[in-house]
Amino acid sequence: MPGDFVIESENLTKRYRPHIMAVDGLNMQARRGEVYGFVGPNGAGKTTALRMFLGLVRASSGSCLVLGEKPGTPGALARIGALVETPAFYPYLSGRNNLRVLARHAGVPYSRIEPVLEEVELSSRGDDRFKTYSLGMKQRLGMAAALLKDPELLILDEPTNGLDPAGMAEMRHLIRNLGHGNRTVLLSSHLMGELEQICDRIGVVKDGKIVVEGSLDELRQGTRIKLRAKPVVRARELLASLDGVGQTEMQDDDMLIIEADQSLAADINRLLVTAGVDVSELTTVQNSLESVFLSLTGEVRSHE
Repeated sequence: MPGDFVIESENLTKRYRPHIMAVDGLNMQARRGEVYGFVGPNGAGKTTALRMFLGLVRASSGSCLVLGEKPGTPGALARIGALVETPAFYPYLSGRNNLRVLARHAGVPYSRIEPVLEEVELSSRGDDRFKTYSLGMKQRLGMAAALLKDPELLILDEPTNGLDPAGMAEMRHLIRNLGHGNRTVLLSSHLMGELEQICDRIGVVKDGKIVVEGSLDELRQGTRIKLRAKPVVRARELLASLDGVGQTEMQDDDMLIIEADQSLAADINRLLVTAGVDVSELTTVQNSLESVFLSLTGEVRSHE
């Protein structure tokens, strides 16, 4: 495996019963020193794939190397930190003492405890009992536990679940700072806005397989045109006849989002005005990660 890949899977598959395919021929590559976003709708197979990378679930077929070794081997696990689902700690022990228990179990020196508490900004609350922690603090302690071994690979499954906006911002800042140098962060989430602010590359998962993988710029390439016009139905009819215009999406009573290159903006405006359609707004917008995700997965956007 090339040295710059920390995870590389080929046709990785997990079938639970003949008719239940959780992961279906997953092909992905996560590079050293990046934050890799693993995104897909509920039931897409993200958590099962993460568990296979950790050796918690055995693949039905296909192959995978994690840090150059088979998943679940002692050599790989010694270099991986993970936060999968809700972190569990002893409620009546302090955050610091919980980490001591984990360090002893993992054979990690106690000298690692203070640096990781500092890294997740919990040093001042390290002596407080875990049961007194807010949800955000509990998540940060879980992150500290994942960092105890100073891992090369950090696997995080929905680390911002249930956090308020302030807690999400804190976690986002923390994750962004963790993925650098020789450390890679594999981040599973369904929050498109969070991933756009954190990740270097994205893998979009649907029905247990990667449907597209690339940098944010590669995935969001191209622009769309936002048009506010009346009557909007007439505008939509006219645009259907213009070369280079793709799908048009109704946003509200007089707003259209048009799949078209920004170079067509003048032609669109001229066509509509000449036909007597009132145009009050016409701007170009870059494709968002959310729009790419919805297009690739076939998910329905809610307007409520």
